[in-house]
Amino acid sequence: MNPSARTILDLTQTLAPGIPIWPGDPSVAIDPVATIPDSGYLLHQLQLGEASGTHFACSAHFATDGVTMEAFPAEQLIVPGVCIDVRQAVLHDSDFELTVDWIQQWEKANGSIPERSAVLLCTGWSRHWHSPERYLAPPTPGYGLAAAQMLAQQRGVVGLGIDTHGIDRGSDTTFSVNNYWLHGGRFHLENLTNLESLPAAGFMLFVGALNIAGGAGSPARVLAMVGSNW
Repeated sequence: MNPSARTILDLTQTLAPGIPIWPGDPSVAIDPVATIPDSGYLLHQLQLGEASGTHFACSAHFATDGVTMEAFPAEQLIVPGVCIDVRQAVLHDSDFELTVDWIQQWEKANGSIPERSAVLLCTGWSRHWHSPERYLAPPTPGYGLAAAQMLAQQRGVVGLGIDTHGIDRGSDTTFSVNNYWLHGGRFHLENLTNLESLPAAGFMLFVGALNIAGGAGSPARVLAMVGSNW
């Protein structure tokens, strides 16, 4: 990709009935309540959870005293982004864990991760999106706790994103990364797609999350603005 070419990449899965849903979460339903032939306009009633499809979560998702959606700082919804591509490793190990060493090797090739940025982990797992049982079933790749701690404490990263159902590996039933990451007032993005189209760095991330009173998260339209002079 030409680093100077201005491009907008959509990193969002389409919300629709039948998409992969975390066990116990509400399923997605989209039902018409008004149609153009009958009412002159089209309007739907939506049933979905805060974590349906591509979604954003703030600290209230894992912390009883956490920030809720209406209080989340708007300036943190537009941040620099970097993308760490681990697809080849995941092909050999579905339980892949991003480690501090992986991050350091990535930085040797691509430069330091910017402060107040979001790190996106491209695992290639979105290829299973249309097979919900496979998409959700462990093992699935994710961030290691030590890597998350390093990104927060040494790089000042504010967001983690991934193209699986969770930033934790599927084998981590304690949700150790989520518990650490969101308790720090940061955010996560899950069920992303199209990460393989991103450059390693040099893009801005826009998160179109809803302003929900008392909300712990929201389905989101996530866009990457690639190139210079945005």
